[in-house]
Amino acid sequence: MRHARGYRRLNRTHEHRKALFSNMAGSLIEHEQIKTTLPKAKELKRIADKLITLAKRGGDDLHARRQAASQLKQDAYVAKLFDVLGPRYAERNGGYTRVLKAGFRYGDMAPMAIIEFVDRDPDAKGAADKARVAAEEALED
Repeated sequence: MRHARGYRRLNRTHEHRKALFSNMAGSLIEHEQIKTTLPKAKELKRIADKLITLAKRGGDDLHARRQAASQLKQDAYVAKLFDVLGPRYAERNGGYTRVLKAGFRYGDMAPMAIIEFVDRDPDAKGAADKARVAAEEALED
């Protein structure tokens, strides 16, 4: 029986799991919607909701900002978390993300899922890539 077993190990070491979810949480914050396997999405939901709760404490709370920075890889993610996502969900009591089942992966039939923020900005997905391509084209001209 698996009573009181706290989280999914996903066949990874502690360090690998920590890096995996740090990267995935950063991508979720940046794009506000990502596609991954169902077990990873369900586990990421726990982590992302806790990060939003930290962001709701506000930009004035230095301790909350440092706690979020310890879990995320880049300062840009922390800035977006506290400046954009925290105020967006200030009135919401939990349930900041949703997991939608998205069929099965072609190669190994792994169950896939889309994890996204509730009330997400549809323009956020791919905005960084579009800006990068526009900057590269401007340099070529």
